[in-house]
Amino acid sequence: MFMSPCKTLAVGFLMLAAVCAQAEAPARLSTLQARHFLLRTGFAPDQAEVDAVTGLPARKAVSDLLRKAQLATPLHAAPDFTAQPPPVSYRSLNGKEEQQAWRQQQQREGLELKTWWMREMIESPTPLQERMTLFWHNHFATSQQKVNSSQAMWHQHLLLRAAALGNFRSLLHAVARDPAMLVYLDGANSRKEAPNENFAREVMELFTLGEATQGGRYSEQDIKEAARAFTGWSVERDDFSFRFRPLFHDTGDKTVLGRSGNLDGDAALDILLEQPAAARFIVSKLWKEFVSPVPDKAEVERIARHFQTSGYDISAALSDLLLSDAFWAESNRGSLIKSPVDLVVGTLRQFEFSYSDATPFVLKSAQLGQNLLVPPNVKGWPGQNDWINATTLLERKRFTEQLFRPQERQGESKMAALATASQTRAADEAQPMRPMRQMQAEFAGGQSGQGSNQQALRLLGQDGVAGIAQGLARISFNPDRWLAQYGGFTDREPSGELKARLAQTLLAATATQIIANGTVGVAYLRMLTLDPAYQLK
Repeated sequence: MFMSPCKTLAVGFLMLAAVCAQAEAPARLSTLQARHFLLRTGFAPDQAEVDAVTGLPARKAVSDLLRKAQLATPLHAAPDFTAQPPPVSYRSLNGKEEQQAWRQQQQREGLELKTWWMREMIESPTPLQERMTLFWHNHFATSQQKVNSSQAMWHQHLLLRAAALGNFRSLLHAVARDPAMLVYLDGANSRKEAPNENFAREVMELFTLGEATQGGRYSEQDIKEAARAFTGWSVERDDFSFRFRPLFHDTGDKTVLGRSGNLDGDAALDILLEQPAAARFIVSKLWKEFVSPVPDKAEVERIARHFQTSGYDISAALSDLLLSDAFWAESNRGSLIKSPVDLVVGTLRQFEFSYSDATPFVLKSAQLGQNLLVPPNVKGWPGQNDWINATTLLERKRFTEQLFRPQERQGESKMAALATASQTRAADEAQPMRPMRQMQAEFAGGQSGQGSNQQALRLLGQDGVAGIAQGLARISFNPDRWLAQYGGFTDREPSGELKARLAQTLLAATATQIIANGTVGVAYLRMLTLDPAYQLK
């Protein structure tokens, strides 16, 4: 059955990653190495992207990648709601009807922001910028469900995007003042008479030092003292801007990690960044994102020292990681499990699908367990094995099947748009991606953090749902053109040589399923995407 190899996949590759074969950064990138490099630093690359990197020295490939990502700007205009003045404070609204209308507005704008970001990820010529923005969104996890302000989430997104490959010290200080973060971790209401410890705790445990039991080396008293330092850091409710309230700030002496004085929040953050554990913690997270599930302690220590002495230059740390022996080791290829965003965005990019609306991809990613702007909790998405369970694995399979069955997809999308009574269960089962109405029901009972998508869809009404379904119908794939670049044809079974090349192009590990002889063209591609190895990167 399909599940069996994937259970092996989820555990087996995690064990495999613990053994890190030595492989120096290549003098010149082979096609396989170029594909591995781009798969890890972006999303699944198309052939043109691979060709552009093949033959380059690894050091030049890395430096070019980082330079372009640092200069990247969004492709598309900002969502329309960002040009509007901040909405009035929720607290100032009178009556349930006004409050309900305000919540509905936030839901619509939130979905608009997610769709904008999804489109950026699919179309960006510098996907590393998008991947790092997503990395920091998960690191500094903040949920729109609690913040309840699309404007605040937009400004936080811009902050993470601008600093994605910049300086971690500057980023940390900026996030500590970010209104969305202050609301999410209750810092906006922290005052000297009653310091709120949430941000102080998470800034140590999740943002800088890691858990105290795993080398963070801080105490509950350190958390309490740091919480006092952040009192008075608040939010202006009328426009959701940062505001320091001196009357609420504790001006007494505080002691954080052995350093004493009249410390404010900035001083507390600087004390945390003086600790070698902070650099190790960030490098370890970057390692798990780009190299393998199990960091090499000696390599992490080496890179962390450079990271700290560089003044916390994120690009310097990432360059060291991408030029490390471990990154290029064959044993680490295919050792990471694709996130839902990886799967959705990577598939669309690699096969060069055309589409008119990115909203269905936002919803599909949420259905698979990664609801943008709504992480499950302050720890973010745990990733790796947590991405795979019986439900999400089946939905991953349905997603790729749906993309490669255009005639079936168009037929069902029309039925969903028209909401005809003639839609039958048999037709639904024949179509791997179910209509938008059924998607709404799935969101209602889905994983943590998916409720806002369900609510947003409900608020769109039948016309909005039909519009999304019609967007699904406009997804298109040109198999003749795609196969032609490899010398293949849609009406022929690939040759043995072409089969090997297609497997190397689409799979980061050895295939676990045998494709029946006589399978041709698009059907052959579809079967490759249904192999458990397609879930790896």
